[in-house]
Parts: sequence; C-alpha cells; structure tokens
Amino acid sequence: MPPDRLAPAPALPPRSRWLYRLFKWYARRYVRKHFHAVRVSKSGHPFPPPGDDPLLVVLNHPSWWDPMVCLVLARLTADRDEFAAIDAEAVKGYGFLTKLGFVPVDTRSLRGAAEFVRTGAAVLSQPKRAYWVTAQGRFTDVRERPLGISSGVGHLMARVPAAVLVPLALEYTFWTERTPEALVRVGEPVRAADHPGLSGRDWTALVEAAMTRNLDALGAEAVTRDPGRFTELLAGRSGVGGVYDGWRRVKAWARGKRFDPSHAAPGDRP
Repeated sequence: MPPDRLAPAPALPPRSRWLYRLFKWYARRYVRKHFHAVRVSKSGHPFPPPGDDPLLVVLNHPSWWDPMVCLVLARLTADRDEFAAIDAEAVKGYGFLTKLGFVPVDTRSLRGAAEFVRTGAAVLSQPKRAYWVTAQGRFTDVRERPLGISSGVGHLMARVPAAVLVPLALEYTFWTERTPEALVRVGEPVRAADHPGLSGRDWTALVEAAMTRNLDALGAEAVTRDPGRFTELLAGRSGVGGVYDGWRRVKAWARGKRFDPSHAAPGDRP
C-alpha cells in the first residue's frame, strides 16, 4: 500500500459536539448501571500523554462494551476532537453514530483498507485529535495470541510522522460483586517521529508487540483481584439487591453499623 498510490483523503464526517457530549453522559450512566467499576491500572502510563500531538489509540476488542467504556475514558481527552473507526456494516441503520465521530470502515476489501489509511491520515493530520481503533478488527478473547492485528494500522502509522501511538488494553472480569469490573491499562506511547522511515509492515509488528505487552500486563493484574492496583475512574453498583441485601441491611442495623452493600464488606460478614 505505497503512500504515493493513495487517493486524496475523503472528507471526515461532520461531528455534533452537543450530541457527542450527550452520548458521553448517557454512556457513563449506562456503564455505571451494568458494571461495578471502571478501573485504570496504576502501573500504566498517563492518558493522554503530554502534549498536543494527534493520538492513534489502538485497543483490543473483547466485547460489545468497548466503545461505551472508551466513551467513559474519553472524559480524560475532553479537550481533543475524537474520532473512532467502526465497521461500515455495523453502522448501517445508526446514522447518528457518524455525528459522534464514528468513521465507517469497510473491513472486507482492499479498497476499504486503503480508505481506512487515507481517512486515518486525515484525522491525524491536525494536533489535539484522537483516533480510536480496534486494531484486531473483530471480537477476540483477551487471551488470544498472536493478536493478529490489521496491517492497516501499521500503514497508517507509517503515514503520520506527527502522531503518537497509544496502546490500550481492555478486560472485563468478575471479582466479588454481582456486576463485572471493566479494567483498562494504558501502554507506553510510541512516537512516530522516533521511528523515521519504518515501513508499514514493520509498524504493524511494532504495534502488535506493544499491544501484547500491555494486554499481558493487564491480565497479570486482573488475576490478583486487587482494586488497589487500579484507579477507580467510574463507580457503579455494589451488592446483590432484593431480599439478600435487605437481610444484610437488617443485620448491620442490629449491630449498630453502617450498611455497606459491597459483597466483600468486612463489617457485614457473618
């Protein structure tokens, strides 16, 4: 996919800032309802990295929840213009998504791959922008190795010398509560300027290696079931509800203690 053979970049879809803010608000409420917490690993790197350079945020794709969790995380990049790649088939019938910055991508043809690179280069041609991409292009288990990321991500990085690559790892797991934990880890940023002349193929290998390291690190922290390793970005619901929590509440009242709905609350154990 030589750069000199690529056609001019297509126009970016018009974004509605008020609709984007409204949908982020909705995403936070929806995620809070269905998750115990969204947690960001303390061992990872700051997000976003310092500076105004355009960001290519590459993440794994374990679940339907990924864009919703990323919208929660996007509160940290509120000063940037946000765009995200989405499968062109998935966006059919949901035209409003393009007004939120979702860019349809044809993942089933070489022409679609070339258009992904052109569009991504247009997004990343300006500072203070972020382009979110599920680099595998399909739903995959967090334990799958090799990751098998799309080569288009590597060719895109080869075309944007001002961009910064940010590996992002996502994992959803149950710990002690009825609802799951959404775990996030930010990998070490990679500046395109530090790798001049790297080919698209070499960039693809570099991106996959960075994502794999980050996913492995997050997986090792997830199995510890230790919330102290994470910063709580969003708190959701605790407890089981219904008769079970009603009985626990009565017990706490009888002991003169404040009721904590958390399933692992030490003051509420028999």
